[in-house]
Formats: sequence, C-alpha cells, structure tokens
Amino acid sequence: MEIFNTYSPNRKILFEKNLVEFLRQEQYINEMTRTIAYEIIQKYEPIDEVKKHKQMSVEGFTRYMDSPECFLFKNECRNVYQDMTYPLCDYFISSSHNTYLVSDQLMGRSDLWGYISALLKGCRCLEIDCWDGSQNKPIVYHGYTLTSKILFKTVIQVVHKYAFLTSDYPVVLSLENHCSPAQQEVMADDLQTILGDTLLSDMLDDFPDKLPSPEALKFKILVKNKKIGTLGQTRERRGSNKHGQVEVLEEEETDQDDEDDSVSDDENPGKEIDFKKKNQEKEMKIALALSDLVIYTKAEKFKTFEHSRVYGQFNETNSIGELRARKLSKLRAQDFILHTRKFITRIYPKATRTNSSNYNPQEFWNLGCQMVALNFQTPGLSMDLQNGKFLDNGGSGYILKPHFLRESETDFNPNDLFKDSKPLTLTIRLISGIQLPFYSSSKTDTLVIIEIFGVPADQTKEQSRIIKKNAFSPQWNETFTFTMHVPELALIRFVVENRGLIGGNEFLGQFTLPVLCLNKGYRRVPLFGKSGDSLEPASLFIYVWYVR
Repeated sequence: MEIFNTYSPNRKILFEKNLVEFLRQEQYINEMTRTIAYEIIQKYEPIDEVKKHKQMSVEGFTRYMDSPECFLFKNECRNVYQDMTYPLCDYFISSSHNTYLVSDQLMGRSDLWGYISALLKGCRCLEIDCWDGSQNKPIVYHGYTLTSKILFKTVIQVVHKYAFLTSDYPVVLSLENHCSPAQQEVMADDLQTILGDTLLSDMLDDFPDKLPSPEALKFKILVKNKKIGTLGQTRERRGSNKHGQVEVLEEEETDQDDEDDSVSDDENPGKEIDFKKKNQEKEMKIALALSDLVIYTKAEKFKTFEHSRVYGQFNETNSIGELRARKLSKLRAQDFILHTRKFITRIYPKATRTNSSNYNPQEFWNLGCQMVALNFQTPGLSMDLQNGKFLDNGGSGYILKPHFLRESETDFNPNDLFKDSKPLTLTIRLISGIQLPFYSSSKTDTLVIIEIFGVPADQTKEQSRIIKKNAFSPQWNETFTFTMHVPELALIRFVVENRGLIGGNEFLGQFTLPVLCLNKGYRRVPLFGKSGDSLEPASLFIYVWYVR
C-alpha cells in the first residue's frame, strides 16, 4: 500500500511515531497524541505480537483506513452540535409531502409505513390529508383520487409511537383539513387523547409573542392548521370552556391553491396593492376544539410579501407551491429571504407531479425556506440531496440556517455573482473504488461523477475517465478542483455509474453530504443504492483538501 510505505521505514511495520506523523500530516488530526495513536493500534491491529510493541502492520493499517474513523463525513456532524436555542424559523426542517402515500398520487396506497419511514429518517414535518369518514371517523387519503384510505386515529397512534425515536426535537403535523366541524372535533379529541403531554396545546410561558426554539420544544408535537383568532383569545376560550363552537373562515387552503395564482403583485413591488380578495374564496368551517390546538404553527394563506410584512403574525406559517415559489425566487429573491427570516415557509410539489416525482430542493434552501417538502417515497436525486443535507447536526431533522439567511438586515441574494466573497477551494483526488456494485463483472465499465449543489454560481460537476471491465478495484488517480462562493449552502454528491451503450449510464451508487461536513485527508466514501440502502462494503477511496 503506497500510503503505508511512505510512512513505514522498512515497508513492513508502522511504528507509533510514524502513525502519529501520518495522522497529523495526512488526516489533519491537529490535537494528535501518542495516546490516540496507541488506541488506534489496539483497536485495529490484528497481530498480537505487533500490537504488544505499539506497532501496526499493513493489515492493521488497512483495517483502520477502512473503518468509520476514516469516513468522509465528519464525526462532529454525527452529533447535535449546533445551537438549538434560536427561534424555529431559523432552521431548515426536514419535511415530507403527502406522507401517507407510498407510491403515486392517483391510485397509490396510503400506508402507515409512510409515517414510520419518514420519522425514522428524521423527518420533522409530516403531512396529513384529512377527510370525513364513515361512522364519524376521519380518514386520511389523497382526496378525489383512488388512493386507499387509512384512519386518522391510527396515523396519530403511529406518530406517537415513532415521533422521537430518531430525534428529540419537535414534530409538526401539517393538516390539510377537509373535514366537517363534527369530525374536526373527533380529530381534536384523538390528538389530545393519544398524544397526551407530547401535544403542544398551549403557548409556553416564555414565548407569548415569539417563536420558541427547537430546544424549548423538545419532545413536543405541534399542529399546523387554520386557527381562529390569537393565542390570547385561545387562552380565554379555554377558561370559558367554549367546546363545540364553530367559526367560519373566508378561505380554505390546500396544496393546490396557489399553483395558478397570479404573482403580479410580487412582480411589481412599487405599485399600490389592494389586499382585498380578488376572487371569491371557499368558506371553511373550523371547530374551535381543533383551532385551539394550533399554537406556533398557524397555517395562513400566502398572499404577497408586502401583505405578510404588514399583517403577518409571528406564529403564522405559509405554504407556497413549487411553481409560484420558483417565480418569486427569480423575481424577488431578497424579499423572499426577508420573508423566510420571519415566517416559517413550506414549499410543496406542483399538482401535476401525479407520479410522486420531486423538484430540486436546493433552490428553495438557498432562499431560507424552512420546510421544503418532498415525496419521501420516491428515490432519486432530490431525496439524495434531502438525505445528505439532513445527515448534518446528528440527523436531528433541524439544521441551523447560515447567518446571512437569519440576519435582520441582509443583502444576500443566491442569484448574485458574489464578487466580494471569500470562496472555498476544494480539491478531491479520486484514487480508487472498493468492491463497487455490479451486475456482470465482465461488462461493468465504471466511472464517477462528482457534483456540487448550492447557489447557481457554485453548481457544477466533473466526471472521471471510464475504467473498463473492473468494478472490484478500479483505479482512477484523478484530481478535481471546485470553487464555492457559498459553501455554507453547498452539498457534494458522489455518483458511481456503469457506462451504458444505449439509453444512458446505469446508476450503481451514490453518497451526498454537506461540503462543510467533509473530513480532510485520505477518506472512504460509503455508497448507497437508489432507495437509500447501504451498499457496504462498496466505497470510493479519495483524498480531500480544502482552504478558504
């Protein structure tokens, strides 16, 4: 092994001092001590005689290099290390769309596994489409379609069981509520009875007029739904016990509402805006029993940035369709960022994605959108980015947004050229592959694509040469250099493919992670399949260096 031979004086044994030198110079372990080197030898050296003399053989060194300690993903990022005491709106929140579906949006199956799977992946915002069911039992399904139905009650039971197995931080239940007042009362009763103390049903004493933090809401479940009146009025109603009352709202918000909305007000910020409704809206009757369970996540239909700035309340959340959000991101990016600085904003897929396909979430993370909701059941690039981003901060489902997306006065615009930025230069030497997946070893011609996702100026990709008929141990020894102006938002994706003669290349495996979670030095890149399953021991071996 070339690396071993470089540091071994006799090319047979690595002495403790040699290991210390390697770890300092190549792996950038700055606080390196002989104690750490000794522990590595004791853990990975298989030959007792060599171990006894505080030395390491080639076999022991190889075991260490193949271990999780030499993975590309930083150990620090495997734990919750970020400050979790900022308001909820200061975090990216792992969010799913139509969580109950496990296939398409028209005839697919609604299944409790959708909720279990999402929660086990660290998802913190679940969508529940609620409709009137028989025998006064609310049901969950994709309305006006042939998707199967499940009981609302069983969904809440599953949420209660799995909510905090992966993360301690709050879960938001985003209700798309089409139920009658009578069945809304049943929903409210189910939520309170099943969730008990985990349900946040009143404002926290320390947060009467501002959003609490993920830390303050640990082990709490929040309801996102339309709400009648203010939090103060909710407390008054609790005191007077006005159970069973119903009020009427002027509009009903669904995931399809603003896909076709005009954005003319947003396109022309200088003109006088009439905040009165332009079209007659649908009426929606809200049961106070359910309304009063909505505290810090009050669903409010998005009108314009100006309207939110003038009338928006601190506990309001907006849902904006993919198409409208994309238009706004191009026309008024800075206003969009100022909006997401104050209000939790959820983005959802356009209605025509009936096959449960996904958009690229990166363009909305670039704007500070907190809840970028994806169809978790659909594997591919979008879910690779989702899974990679939320690997960070211990997989808690909450990622603190960069300071320039949180500041009260910010001039950040992801569409700018960043002339005055201090870019990060990343160099990756792609060395080799280890037992890459293949279908027929004699036909596997392997190549690697390295992609950067971030602000438009940072998006790029490089491709290696093709190694013919070798998936077991391909050798590339190629170097690639990337320049990133906003590394705080950047993700890097390694993709291994088999060269296809007809119909494009064949996907073999991938790994995605935040650029700022990269370890320096010689590192192993684990690979995952289309559905996110580990392909261990398949991996890439690379060398990483970066400077800013």
